[in-house]
Amino acid sequence: MKDIRWKQRFSNYEKALRHLEEALSVENPDIIQKAGMVHFFEMTFELSWKMLKDYLEAQGFEEVVSPRNAIKKAFETSLIQDGHSWIQMLENRNLTVHTYDEETADQVVAAIRETYYPLLKELYEKLKAEF
Repeated sequence: MKDIRWKQRFSNYEKALRHLEEALSVENPDIIQKAGMVHFFEMTFELSWKMLKDYLEAQGFEEVVSPRNAIKKAFETSLIQDGHSWIQMLENRNLTVHTYDEETADQVVAAIRETYYPLLKELYEKLKAEF
């Protein structure tokens, strides 16, 4: 059952990542489009850590109860390579969920484009190979 759970979550992650990719294709986004990018990022990140949690539990790891735990364990097991950037991604997700202003949005959108999307895509490719 645990093996099936991460695969089901992967399907939702794949869809969210595709939406994020579409949002990021907008060249000069206005404030509404930036808000959409941030929202798709938040959704994709949320699915990513829950998918990591489910995947790690299917591999026999038990103490994966939070996003930070999932990221640390995924890094320890070489499921992800850049643990520091994943922790920054978590912190930015927490920031965008609780605050919203255009300056924060601009900073987060830049980080999504330059760092977070490539990391989320890398995780997608790695787990897609597990199917």
